[in-house]
Amino acid sequence: MEPRLASLIVWLDCLTLNVDRTARNTNLLMWHRELWLIDHGAALYVHHAGAGWAAPKPRPFSQVKDHVLLPQATELPWADAEGHARLTPAVIEAIVALVPDDWLQEPDVSPEEQRAQYVQFITARLADSAAFVAEAEAARHALV
Repeated sequence: MEPRLASLIVWLDCLTLNVDRTARNTNLLMWHRELWLIDHGAALYVHHAGAGWAAPKPRPFSQVKDHVLLPQATELPWADAEGHARLTPAVIEAIVALVPDDWLQEPDVSPEEQRAQYVQFITARLADSAAFVAEAEAARHALV
């Protein structure tokens, strides 16, 4: 895989805390010559932590060391800049707005409040992306 695409995928998985793109389970599918990133069920796992899960705090992503595309992800600083350019606050809000109410079943929290928590979490994670990029770079250098 070309380095920029690998870097974007590693970056996205770091942003979303996706622990499930390893050599044992790549969750990458080629369909009609198009690459599809599938099965994101292990991403954003922190929302299972209970109240306050979305509060901004440092969240390292040490699992990046097991990412199947890490050796090819030689353009992580570029991917970070690209991610920031593409994921504006308005884009994040628009994406989160697409989540159906039926998927937002946290007791005593309205779907609107849950969406606001996801926006808060992703926005904070994006603001601290330098930390997970540095961790991914260090893990990649340890591999190669």
